[in-house]
Amino acid sequence: MTNPVHPEARIGHVHLKVADLERAIAFYAGVLGFALTQRYGAQAAFLSAGGYHHHIGLNTWESRNGTPPPPGHTGLYHTAFLYPDRASLGDALRRVIEAGIPLDGAADHGVSEAIYLRDPDGNGVELYRDRPEAEWPRDTEGNLAMINDPLDLEALLAEAA
Repeated sequence: MTNPVHPEARIGHVHLKVADLERAIAFYAGVLGFALTQRYGAQAAFLSAGGYHHHIGLNTWESRNGTPPPPGHTGLYHTAFLYPDRASLGDALRRVIEAGIPLDGAADHGVSEAIYLRDPDGNGVELYRDRPEAEWPRDTEGNLAMINDPLDLEALLAEAA
């Protein structure tokens, strides 16, 4: 058995191959509200929340004018962006709806509430918020018992910041 990863290890950023850099920036900055922190001409850009150097990297180095991989192939399932509270997640939902972006789904997982959609390149995107750990559903032995119930989007929008 190997030693477990340090408990403070986190995914620091995701770097995506995109077909059109301007279109991708319009989605991640214009719709979701991430700040553009650096740009490398027409080939790459970095975006962040809260002043971090970057949470999202975008590039066209190998993918300019490319197409998404066909269904049934391996690759990225989705990136997941964690919002600090329900009001912030509601605001993200409002932005998505106002931009006319269709949802792939929405779910209450017991431990979290999540909204699923696709970016302009067909990459899956999850926008979610965690519930406090004390509220996570558990079975009689104390193990996580996540669920997949419908999420009340109207109630979530009502809490938008």
